[in-house]
Amino acid sequence: QVQLVESGGGLVQAGGSLRLSCAASGSDISFNVMGWYRQAPGKQRDLVATIKSGGATSYVDSVKGRFTISRDNAKNTVYLQMSSLKPEDTSVYYCYAKTVIYTYWGQGTQVTVSS
Repeated sequence: QVQLVESGGGLVQAGGSLRLSCAASGSDISFNVMGWYRQAPGKQRDLVATIKSGGATSYVDSVKGRFTISRDNAKNTVYLQMSSLKPEDTSVYYCYAKTVIYTYWGQGTQVTVSS
């Protein structure tokens, strides 16, 4: 049973930084794609960043230049380094890990950016 466990969320002032981590446990399965979504209250869940097994990355425009996604394939862990945080980045952040047949989700971690 694969589980994704997130950590690193919290409260930070605008302009600050946070680093989210998401570790997959329970299997030696390799994930084609790992990444992060976020969901603000009353809004849909939106894609933030993705990283493929080979290292190719993509970002939503609103976080380009501020967020950096990375992964450690040996540890089956994905990271999201968030800098220059803005109040509009406040959301629950969910990591995901995708194989060819299934997508796994983390439980979510709250990020709150105060102005």
